[in-house]
Amino acid sequence: MKITVGHTPDSDDAFMFYGMFTGRVTSDFEVEHVIEDIERLNRRAADPDLDVTAVSVHACAYIPGYTILRSGGSFGIGYGPIVTARKNMKIEDLKKCTIAIPGKMTSAFLLLQLMIGKFQYVEMEFSEIPEAVRDGKVDAGLVIHETQLSYEQEGNTKILDVGEWWHKTTGGLPVPLGINVMRTDLGDETIQKFDRHLQESIEYGLNHTKDALDYAMKYSRGKRRDLIEKFVMMYVNSVTVNMGDPGEESIRRLFEMAKKEGLVPDFEIRIAAK
Repeated sequence: MKITVGHTPDSDDAFMFYGMFTGRVTSDFEVEHVIEDIERLNRRAADPDLDVTAVSVHACAYIPGYTILRSGGSFGIGYGPIVTARKNMKIEDLKKCTIAIPGKMTSAFLLLQLMIGKFQYVEMEFSEIPEAVRDGKVDAGLVIHETQLSYEQEGNTKILDVGEWWHKTTGGLPVPLGINVMRTDLGDETIQKFDRHLQESIEYGLNHTKDALDYAMKYSRGKRRDLIEKFVMMYVNSVTVNMGDPGEESIRRLFEMAKKEGLVPDFEIRIAAK
């Protein structure tokens, strides 16, 4: 069966799909992979042309044609997106600032709104945010991906850790950031079959870490290997292999909180069967 699979040009996604895309892990699926920035994938999923795609958890409020897969999720374990600025500031001061965000449909944006309330923002490519903060083009930046680890090298200061806030607020639930979804009209049997295939690819990567990291370095954006390895190992974890009850509960909790604050429309979450 031919399917299209969208993923981001990020090292953690590449690590997860290494086994699948290099033929180390095989199945009946013939995969054509499409690489785009996460916010573009979020927007593209509103009109489901890709069979499988990575999306932000936040985007699930706006993509009714898809089912959430149990494997391939990016969950922080006590950590997550951060807010950086040129100097320290209090949360009350931050609320009055213009904050650069990596997209309105990203989970980072939704989580920060839950943490500090609505704020003034400007959207830009996530990779451009550290420089915009450093150069004073914005007051602060909401930082995701490997730039969560390199902010000091970029001359900025960490103001908030949204992942730590979520961990404390929810009593230790993993931080729901990114997931993979599959078109619901492909049917439960096909969805579960691909879900297992993706899980096998992730497990293969974890069992062949050096080779999978070699592959993932194609998407390092010039960052050092040790930093990329740290980032990948943060976001390809046990909840990535299979979200289990904790991952599912964290997604449901995120949307319960967001609906209560009027930040997302009322909708029904659809998650693949266990």
